[in-house]
Amino acid sequence: MRHHCAVSSTTSNRPLLPIGEALARILERATPLASEDVPLAHALGRFLARPVAAPLDLPPFSNSSMDGYAIRAADTPGPLRVAGESAAGSPFQGTLGAGEAVAISTGAVIPDGADAVAELEIVDVFPVRAEIEIDADIEIGAAVAPGASIRHAGSDIRRGAQALPAGIRIGPAQIGALAALGLTEVPCGARPQVAILATGSELRPPGEALGPGQIYDSNRPMLTALAQTAGATVTTIPSVADTEEAHLDALTQALTHDVVISSGGVSVGPHDLVRGAGRELGIEEIFWRIALRPGKPLSFGVRDRGPAGPRSQQPPTLVFGLPGNPVSALVCFELFVRPALARLQGAIDPAPEFELRTLATTTRRNPHRDDLIRVRITPEGTAEPLAGQQSHQITASALADGLIRIPQGEGEIAAGSELSYLPLHGLV
Repeated sequence: MRHHCAVSSTTSNRPLLPIGEALARILERATPLASEDVPLAHALGRFLARPVAAPLDLPPFSNSSMDGYAIRAADTPGPLRVAGESAAGSPFQGTLGAGEAVAISTGAVIPDGADAVAELEIVDVFPVRAEIEIDADIEIGAAVAPGASIRHAGSDIRRGAQALPAGIRIGPAQIGALAALGLTEVPCGARPQVAILATGSELRPPGEALGPGQIYDSNRPMLTALAQTAGATVTTIPSVADTEEAHLDALTQALTHDVVISSGGVSVGPHDLVRGAGRELGIEEIFWRIALRPGKPLSFGVRDRGPAGPRSQQPPTLVFGLPGNPVSALVCFELFVRPALARLQGAIDPAPEFELRTLATTTRRNPHRDDLIRVRITPEGTAEPLAGQQSHQITASALADGLIRIPQGEGEIAAGSELSYLPLHGLV
C-alpha cells in the first residue's frame, strides 16, 4: 500500500540554510559524468574532460610576421641581391648566402641562413639591374636586429605542452586553438540528461483555452530553455496533477535521468506532494528551505541508480524541487541548478559568476533572507531595480539584465553601494 505523501508542517520550523552552504551541498554530490569524444565542429559550449596536449609545435615552423625581405642581420644596412621568394605555402628552397635577400610574405617560412626580416618600409627597390652600375636589387636603409619580424617555431606552444586544461568551457577562442593544433575531436563531459516536470492541476499548455482557475504552464518551457543553455539534453514530462498517484508516476519516469527538475509542490500546503512522493521513491533529501527571496522552499535530494541497466555506473540522480512561482524557479535555477549541470559536465569552477555593480537606488533589506532582485543596467553602468519584484511577475523579469544580491539585514542598502551582480544567461 502506498503511504500518504503529504509533508508535515513541523519541518518548516528548521533554520533556513544559507545560500552558500546550499550550493556547497549540491556541488559535493554532483559527480562529473563520463566523457565522450566530440567532433570539433560540435564542441562549442561543452566542457573539456581531460587536458589537451599540443601534438605539434605552434607555429610548426619559423615564419615572417610581415611582408618584406628575409635577410642576414649582419648584412644591413646596405645593398642586397634578391635570390628568390618565400610565399605562404610555397617556401624558398635554397639557403640564403652573404649579401642575399629573399622576398617574403606574412606567414611564409623563414629561409635557411636568414635570421631577420626587413619590413618593406625600410627597403628601396632598384630599377632593372642592367640600367645601373651596381650588382644589387634592393637597398636596406637601416640596420635590422637579429630576430626582427620572425615568429619562431613553438613560440605559441611547444609540442607536448598543455594547451588547454580539463574543465574549461570551449568557446570560439578554444575552438580556434584546437583547430590550429590540427585536432578534429576533443574529449568532453557528457551532456546531462535532464527531466523537467511542473506540478499543479491548474496548469495548461500555452495555446489551450483556460478554464476557471487555470493558468498557462510557463515553468516547463522556461526551465527547458534554461537547461538547454546550460548544456543539458531535456525530456519534458506532462504537467502533473495534484494527486499522489500522478506525482509518483511522474517522478518514477523522471528518475531514470541524471537530473530531475520539478517546479511547484515543495511548500507545506495539502497539495504540496513532491517531497513526500520523493521519499517514497527513495530520494534522500539533503536540504529543504533556504535563506533566499525569491526561492525559499527549494528542496534538493539524491537517489542512487538501480543495480541494473546501461546507466547503473552513473553517479546518483540529482533531484531539484523548485518553487512554483516562475521568478523563484528562475532564480533557483541560476544559483543552484546551472552550477550543478556545469559540474556534471566537468567544470572546474561551476559557481555562479558574480561581478560587482553599483546599486542605482536605495533599496530596503530583508531581515531574514538575502534578496535576489531583478535589475536593468543603466547607460551609466549602474544596476536599477525593476518595478514588479514579486515572485509571480515573470513578464517584468523578462526585461531584466541580471540579478543583484541584497544581503539580509535591517534597514536599507544605500544607492551607490557596490553589490554582487549575476548576469542572466542568454542563448548559447
